[in-house]
Amino acid sequence: MAKFSLSSLSLPSPPLLLERRALSRSFTVQSSHSSPVCSCSEPKVVVTRERGKNAKLVNALAKRGINCLELPLIEHTQLPDLDQLPSVLSAESAFDWIVITSPEAGLVFLDAWKAAGTPNVKVGVVGAGTASIFEEVAESSNGYIDVAFAPSKATGKVLASELPKHGNVKCRVLYPASAKASTEIEEGLSNRGFQVTRLNTYTTVSVHHVDQTILKQALSAPVVAVASPSAIRAWVNLISDERWGNSVACIGGTTASTAKRLGLRNVYFPENPGLDGWVDSILEALRVHDQFQKVL
Repeated sequence: MAKFSLSSLSLPSPPLLLERRALSRSFTVQSSHSSPVCSCSEPKVVVTRERGKNAKLVNALAKRGINCLELPLIEHTQLPDLDQLPSVLSAESAFDWIVITSPEAGLVFLDAWKAAGTPNVKVGVVGAGTASIFEEVAESSNGYIDVAFAPSKATGKVLASELPKHGNVKCRVLYPASAKASTEIEEGLSNRGFQVTRLNTYTTVSVHHVDQTILKQALSAPVVAVASPSAIRAWVNLISDERWGNSVACIGGTTASTAKRLGLRNVYFPENPGLDGWVDSILEALRVHDQFQKVL
């Protein structure tokens, strides 16, 4: 059995941050095949992660009586660096830390870890959502994944500033990531004296075809839930000839910043990224929507 350690994680839940104004912008359309999570005629929330990866959010909202519509906006594709990852992991004691900053990066890493023979590794994660990926590892292996660190705030910048470094010895970090991830982690760690090896193991692309009936339903839903800058860019590209003024609930501040840069104004997000904060943001967006509807 693979062993899993989460002993040193302390993940606070700071108060929800809210940014809301009116939207006044229209955009151009692309399309992508999709199907709803539920058969409800009037979904309240559009979930937009890659197909098959929306279940946790849908279930969390269903417990609160909220219907969802699935409209995957992105999909992941593997990159050549992924082929190197198993051999890099097979080298005993090659790295002091493996840094994982998203659930998708965690899933990609776990496949390579298994291919490498499940070596013992020490992992630093960006937050609870990413840490949860490793809880499912306890299957048929003798390897040991020690999830030994999460920062006080679930951002790459804070992770880079807080990752433990012991003494003056050169601390080696492996950072398998999306090609679209920023350079703030390797730059922040390098500035502190870490030796960082980054492998771009995958990337995200917009889906190519959207069912127009489902898109019409999505445009009328009060809230669109997005989990990455790539997803928010894909949503903006999908809006066509619509003065769309509903809300976007983002998983964290990085995605929210992208949404606002692209002209979206009804933007909700938690200070600390993760499922619980994301659900709180969605609930807040729905409350404001309902209050507005009562005034009309």
